Amino acid sequence: MENKKIHWENVFTTKTEKDVSWFQENPETSIAFVDKFNLPKDAKIIDIGGGDSYFIDTLLDLGYTNLYLLDISAKAIERIKERLGEKSKNVSFIISDILDFQPETTFDFWHDRASFHFLTAENQVEKYSEIVSKSVVKDGKMIIATFSENGPKKCSGLDITQYSETKMNAVFEDNFDKVNCFTEDHKTPFDTIQNFIFCSFNKK
Repeated sequence: MENKKIHWENVFTTKTEKDVSWFQENPETSIAFVDKFNLPKDAKIIDIGGGDSYFIDTLLDLGYTNLYLLDISAKAIERIKERLGEKSKNVSFIISDILDFQPETTFDFWHDRASFHFLTAENQVEKYSEIVSKSVVKDGKMIIATFSENGPKKCSGLDITQYSETKMNAVFEDNFDKVNCFTEDHKTPFDTIQNFIFCSFNKK
């Protein structure tokens, strides 16, 4: 865990938000899920590995009031707090490795774009599944977006796990019903293309 934390603190200390491949100023696909699920403005929403994501910014602009952002990097959270300014008071920030996360509440909507695929060992994936199953309320929603089997095999110099719809469903099917999965190309700030798979789930 310590080496992982050092890696991400270094990333967010030495690179600007547009120096990383996952940068996305308009998280339109993620927000489309929020619209589709018709989440109330006071829904408890958590963004896993939020980093420099504009997902929280957009939710605040839409009037959501019960927001959480988790990231392993204190520097990443410092940066988003600075960007949000006064609005940061309306977000609960959590500095933690997702595998060490012990939430004190449960969530209506779990959002993870480009964090889950960094878990490359089977026991890590099982631990993540265990944590999310305890963290999401019955009939709550979960969105996981990772590199697809047509996407990169590394990110930020680290190995990742590619996913298909079948492989993704196998991880979570004990506690979640899959709603749908689809692939989508993400254009990086460097004008390269990364293929993602987005899967949505409903907690049993």
